[in-house]
Amino acid sequence: MKKIYFASPLFSTMELNYNQMVVEKIRTVYPNLEVYLPQEQGEINDKNAYANSMMIAKIDTDALLASDLLIAVLDGISIDAGVASEIGVAYQAGIPIIGLYSDSRQQGFDNQEKLSALSELGESQFSYVNLYTVGLCKLNGELVANEENLISAIKKYI
Repeated sequence: MKKIYFASPLFSTMELNYNQMVVEKIRTVYPNLEVYLPQEQGEINDKNAYANSMMIAKIDTDALLASDLLIAVLDGISIDAGVASEIGVAYQAGIPIIGLYSDSRQQGFDNQEKLSALSELGESQFSYVNLYTVGLCKLNGELVANEENLISAIKKYI
C-alpha cells in the first residue's frame, strides 16, 4: 500500500480541523492509500501526555521515510518549523513533495495597483514564503494553490 505523509502545523483547533478535513478528502478519493497524519499519533501528540524531542523526531521521521509522498502545508505567517524540517528530510531522501500554498494574498498577481505598491516600503500586498523551502518542494515535486489541485496532483506521484 502506498503511503502519504501529511505535514502541517497542528497546534490550534483551526489547524487540527483543517488538517483533518483535507486528509478526509484524500482518504475518500484515494481509499487505497495510507495517510500518516501526525496529529493522529497520540503516543507523541497527546499534549496532556509527555513525549520528548527525540521521541517525536524518531516516530515522525520513521513515518516520513516510509512514505511515498510528502504533502506539506506551507500556509501561515511563515512555514511551520516542523514542516520545513520534514521537507528537508523528504528532499534528501528523494521523496516527492507537494507543497500546498493556499494563501489568498497570492491572488491578483496581475493587478497593476498591487504591483506598483511593491515599490513602496511596507505596502506589499503579497505574502512571503521562504524561497529555499519552496525550492526544495519544486525541485522534488510541485506547489499547488488549493485542496482540489492537491487531490488531483496526488495521482502523479502515487
